[in-house]
Amino acid sequence: MSVRRVVPDFQSDALEESRSFYGLLGLEEVMNQGWVLTLASPTNPTAQLTFMTADRTALVAPDLSIEVDDVDTVYASVRAAGAEIVRALQDEEWGVRRFFVRDPNGRVVNVLGHRAADSPADGQNA
Repeated sequence: MSVRRVVPDFQSDALEESRSFYGLLGLEEVMNQGWVLTLASPTNPTAQLTFMTADRTALVAPDLSIEVDDVDTVYASVRAAGAEIVRALQDEEWGVRRFFVRDPNGRVVNVLGHRAADSPADGQNA
């Protein structure tokens, strides 16, 4: 199993303002679903920040997203270890398969993988 990227997720009602501010620092919009916005470095697309008003398909917003190459295997490992699953594994309409798990610090981690047919070349979209 390999990690493709790690992205902090910030709950925010200021998506447009965040895009403008972090644009001053060189980050560009790579995904915008209206409720979730991801910005990335144009020269290093795995350097990203995500801002969301709330997670539209879950009851809780994650604190962190980790993209892996085999989300099903990671899900099985996490469950077998007895970690708290906050949201079960499922496919999302925007091309990812994901689940939420609580880490030992109480943070909610969004663990995701891109579905094969939908996988972008540079690993974007949380």
